[in-house]
Formats: sequence, C-alpha cells, structure tokens
Amino acid sequence: MRRDGLAVLIPEDELRAGVVTLAREIDRDYATTGVVVVSVLKGAAIFTADLLRLLRAEVHRLEFVRANSYGGGTVSSGDVRVTGTLETRHIEGRHVLIVDDIADTGYTCVAVTEYINGLRPASLRYCTLLDKPDRREVEVQYDYVGFTIPNRFVVGYGMDFDERYRGLPAIYYFPEA
Repeated sequence: MRRDGLAVLIPEDELRAGVVTLAREIDRDYATTGVVVVSVLKGAAIFTADLLRLLRAEVHRLEFVRANSYGGGTVSSGDVRVTGTLETRHIEGRHVLIVDDIADTGYTCVAVTEYINGLRPASLRYCTLLDKPDRREVEVQYDYVGFTIPNRFVVGYGMDFDERYRGLPAIYYFPEA
C-alpha cells in the first residue's frame, strides 16, 4: 500500500502488536523496581506515549532528551548532539530506560548512554523501536528491539523527513531511495 509516494514497511496493526510485546518484556525487568523513562525526542515521542500506556511496571518519571544527527537529510552525520535538562536527582540511583525510535549507526545510543551514565543511574537499558543493523558503525547493545529492518530511510509513527510524516500511523519508506 502506498501513501503520498511512500510504501508501507510495517503496517499499523503489526506495529501495535510489536509495542505490546516490548511493553511485556520491559514489565518483566522492572516489575519490582519501577523505572524512569527517558524518551529521545522528537522521533520517539509517539512510541514512548504508546509504550507508557501499556506498561504495568511503575514509571517513576518521564524525562526527555534531544539527540540529533540527521539535520535535514536522510543519512546520519555520525555527529550526535544531545541536549536536555535532566537533573541528577531524578536519575541518580534509579533504574533508567532510554526509549528511542530507531537504531542505525549506533552513535545516538553511545551519546545518550554516556550523557545519562554521567548522572549515575542504578541501571541503564536501551529500548529502540526499529533497528537497522546493516548501518551500524559502532558496537552497541540494545536491550529491547521492536523490529529489525533493512537499510531504508523510514518515516511515520513519530519519525520524520524534514519534520514531515511524523503523524503517519505505520512505518513507511521511500521506495526510490
């Protein structure tokens, strides 16, 4: 199915089922401890909201950081800028889960993990909705992965191209790209 020249990679119903599966996995790990969720803006905002609604584990806080390496293009520059106003008192000694939209080069994971580790959490895990292992440039470990996808530039469900397509309910790609 195509929409505005885009092709569906992960349909809406499959996407929803994948988020439910991730929530159950996360619940198992944080059932007794609770968790602070740190969402990587802007792409993970919709995914994070859906995930939070499904979690049974206690979420102590919801925090946000921005990580950007794309600018207006379709390929990561590898130069990740992390900005945020996380306070040590909200992170230190707590179990933290980073929620991200997509993992490709691994540079965002490294940068955000380093930033949050500097605030001394009790534990830190990383959840990504989509993983593109063919794009990996640095060795990283993702604790929770929703879907492994081919090396395509994707949009929808919070992910964008130059701020467009974020509101699409499924994951789409540009067939000609």
